Amino acid sequence: MSNLEDPTLERHFKGHRDAVTSVSFSPNMKQLATGSMDSCLMVWHFKPQARAYRFIGHKDAILSVAFSPSGSLVASASRDKTVRLWIPSVKGESTVFKAHTAAVRCVDFASDGQSLLTASDDKTIKVWTVHRQKFQFSLSAHSNWVRSAKFSPDGRLILSASDDKTIRLWDRTTRESIHTFHEYGGFVNSVAFHPDGNCFAAGTTDNIVKVWDLRVNKLIQHYQSHTGAVNSVSFHPSGNYLLSASSDNSLKIFDLIEGRPFYTLHGHKAPVLDAAFSPSGEFFASGGADEQVLVWKTNFDTINYQEVLKGQRKRSAPAQHHGHDPSSGEAPHELDMDRAPKDHTLIPPPVVNIGPQPFHRRHSEEHGFPSLPEQRHSGEVSPSDQEKSSTVPLGEMTMSPQLANTLEHIVSQLDILTETVSILEQRLTMAENKLRECLDNQQKITLQIQPSE
Repeated sequence: MSNLEDPTLERHFKGHRDAVTSVSFSPNMKQLATGSMDSCLMVWHFKPQARAYRFIGHKDAILSVAFSPSGSLVASASRDKTVRLWIPSVKGESTVFKAHTAAVRCVDFASDGQSLLTASDDKTIKVWTVHRQKFQFSLSAHSNWVRSAKFSPDGRLILSASDDKTIRLWDRTTRESIHTFHEYGGFVNSVAFHPDGNCFAAGTTDNIVKVWDLRVNKLIQHYQSHTGAVNSVSFHPSGNYLLSASSDNSLKIFDLIEGRPFYTLHGHKAPVLDAAFSPSGEFFASGGADEQVLVWKTNFDTINYQEVLKGQRKRSAPAQHHGHDPSSGEAPHELDMDRAPKDHTLIPPPVVNIGPQPFHRRHSEEHGFPSLPEQRHSGEVSPSDQEKSSTVPLGEMTMSPQLANTLEHIVSQLDILTETVSILEQRLTMAENKLRECLDNQQKITLQIQPSE
């Protein structure tokens, strides 16, 4: 942990006219998508003074946004019961479908970019194809609003959190709930899978961050560090850190290996509603009820960052070292970001207002999407009459993302093997140290006993 630097505030985006509810980085780190209670999706560019795009189309608050794994699409979920898929360019092309019979709280892409997950106040979780937005199946065991749902990194499991005070783990193939985690305190606002898929984190309304091990279905870490509801949790890609956003106006970063709060960040003037690490882990972003979007540079993991990614971290996942973690102990570093960030962020970027535009065949081909005949969707995926006549179904690019994700999966499996060997080496070293300590103690006892004899 030596020579690590503190996080720094890099960018400050202001353009939303109401609370910022959701943030999502593009995979190439060139854009950041944000959703707001002002019903607008905004796409910010990291190039200084580049124009920001404000996409107008939803008729009520946007509660969740997500970039696709390829970065070619942004999904937005709204209280107006619809989901929109946008191409994040100045043309403002989008397709819309009615996903649920109540507000849509959460949207998430599978790692292969081919499937979309939605969660709603209608108590259901639904899975759709990205191509043509075809309804696949619904998961309906919850008895209250579903606030958060996520695909596992390998896409085989689904995690959902509901106001019925349960977190359910689902098998995507069998469509069955395979385990239920019960909350006896507050409601769960957010869940997130650990990058290795073996653990998950949850943030609750009673100010607690929890980490569970899915291999044994046990709670392994418990942080009661916030003084307000925890609205969002996000794992660093290394798996060693966890980011949380809270209604106490702060962000916290937890060191999962040490099992303690690591940093507390003060930058927002109102509740922080969402926060997320970038896919590389080099940055993280936060959005709050103060209408601000803040982008932070991680810094504390930069020294050996490439080695960290390539070796899947020589430190292990949290479940392999820690049990329940009390909030007592070493205090986290407190960072107050009231001071201004870098000079180029002081002037808000120009904003281009973009209304909803249909997908045209020519534009679809430009973005690598097939030119498809317009079709009427059946059942739950029917768009409104007005949108139905002007929207061409959209498909995610298939070949390149599939190949890339296959290679990534192979590399991740090799990384897991490397990590397992590293863990075994660490445990062997610990055992040797314990044995040496026992022998030393035995020798001391022997020396103390001999003179008395």
